[in-house]
Amino acid sequence: MFENPYPGRTLILGMTPSGSHYVQVYWIMGRSTNSRNRIFELDGTNVRNQAFDPAKVEDPSLIIYYPIRHWEDVHIVTNGDQTETIYEGLQNNRTFEQSLMLREFEPDVPHYTPRISGVVNTNTKQYSLSILKTHDNDPSVCLRNSYHFSKFKNGTGHCIHTYESEQNGTLKPFEGEPFEVPLFDSIHEIADFYWKRVNSENKIALLVKFIDIQNCNIQIEIRNKHLTNAER
Repeated sequence: MFENPYPGRTLILGMTPSGSHYVQVYWIMGRSTNSRNRIFELDGTNVRNQAFDPAKVEDPSLIIYYPIRHWEDVHIVTNGDQTETIYEGLQNNRTFEQSLMLREFEPDVPHYTPRISGVVNTNTKQYSLSILKTHDNDPSVCLRNSYHFSKFKNGTGHCIHTYESEQNGTLKPFEGEPFEVPLFDSIHEIADFYWKRVNSENKIALLVKFIDIQNCNIQIEIRNKHLTNAER
């Protein structure tokens, strides 16, 4: 993944090595002025995308959203406004998969960016990942792949991202299954580990969310390219 200069938006779900916290990691990347004009901002126990410079916003529809929310025992992380679809679905007794049946990939021609989503259920102690994507950038077909993990593996996260490669100027959708990546017991170490390894030119913002296994308390660490260390 780190050899690819533009894997796009990326999310990781897993558990710390000590088994003390569930972990969610999410970062965004961008190459256009509109995409790069973003920061993550804490909103209680949620995080939202905000424009760094509101005067430079061209089209907010696919770049401004809540990447993380939670409803009762279910903690959501996604790369778009399907966060709200999942959140509202939980309130109306829809499952993760049922809610995502209402959505497809993003309508950004010609890339048709996949929608990637994940949930951690602190009640069942399980987690799931999903990707909604085209078949080789053909918008007439939506492939809906879900991956369910019946148990966490200490120190390990499962990672999925939006783009596999670029061919003739078109970004190709992620291929294969979620793959394993390392996690650590320190939220700061996780944030630093991935922030340092994401392509420096294209990275924009990164967040790490810890959910305490004993009491479900939430801790969030944010990195923003537009802000200095003192302003984080």
